[in-house]
Amino acid sequence: MGETVDVLVGTIGRAHGLRGEVSVHVRTDEPERRFTPGASLRVGDRPRTVASARWHSGTLLLGLEGVTDRTAAEALRGRELWADVPADEAPADEGEYWDRQLVGLEVLDAAGAVAGTIGEVLHLPAHDVLVVRTSGGDRLVPFVSEVVPVVDLEAGHVRVADIGGLLSDEDA
Repeated sequence: MGETVDVLVGTIGRAHGLRGEVSVHVRTDEPERRFTPGASLRVGDRPRTVASARWHSGTLLLGLEGVTDRTAAEALRGRELWADVPADEAPADEGEYWDRQLVGLEVLDAAGAVAGTIGEVLHLPAHDVLVVRTSGGDRLVPFVSEVVPVVDLEAGHVRVADIGGLLSDEDA
């Protein structure tokens, strides 16, 4: 079997009903991929199998094997749900990337020179932003195709557009 990585996919919320269902604060872009019946998740160190999954008023409700009543469901409140996923797994849609794929990539300027590395991805309301660690400090780069036209995972870098002040302070 190939290498896997731990991915946080949700946090358990309130119990729903009397039969052990829990609400989930989803932390993945592809819940239909992570929360299918039969899927294996971890709650802390304990593996759990998804028994059922359904949406109710915009909230994901999960039934987990071994959680059969409201008391057991409430005991899980606030716990994180983790999934082991293949390290080379990619998002379903082309042009989409997971944070774990981007963090650590080199950032090249428009001329092809290394300007820094991606240290973090911020998920803001308008769009995602790359936190680029440069020798002059952290720079925030909007992660949109006009500003970051090239993402090459195999080569291990992204290339940014030629925009003054983006990766370094402009001289006066």
